[in-house]
Amino acid sequence: ADYKKSANGIQAGASFQAGITPGFSLVSELYFMRKGGKLKANNPLSANESALRLNTLELPVLARFHVGKFYMNAGPSIAYTFGGNRKIDDIFTKLSFNNSTEGFKRFEAGIQIGGGFEFPFKQRRIALDIRYCYGLTNLVYSKEMYNRTLMISIHFSKAWKTNPLGHK
Repeated sequence: ADYKKSANGIQAGASFQAGITPGFSLVSELYFMRKGGKLKANNPLSANESALRLNTLELPVLARFHVGKFYMNAGPSIAYTFGGNRKIDDIFTKLSFNNSTEGFKRFEAGIQIGGGFEFPFKQRRIALDIRYCYGLTNLVYSKEMYNRTLMISIHFSKAWKTNPLGHK
């Protein structure tokens, strides 16, 4: 922890929320996410400052419990890493995805947990969502490296006129 620096990324995508009861729903999302991390100079792995960036498609499926305008989420997620790079001493190199000492794995599994608050706005909803994603699978072949992500998101949504999963 003494050698880590925070690395900000971006997240953009779409979600579908299926209401099961007034207080419970299932939420499926698909989004692009840029993950990664930074290490300060003179860390145990290298004498140089370094940064790692992973470009992923992530698919969480979450159980959501509603209490008024507040909600809590929890559930599994899977991710596919389609690219990335490493920066050491201002030199960028593309990541390789093969079974080698420098190779990264493309698939990742994790658990997400968090909550949020919905603000009604005209006929739409805006939600502030905060989650922690705990990576369960090792990202590389040669050593142990896992993603740990704190996500702060703003969601814009519009309710369906009729529930597409409801009975007529």
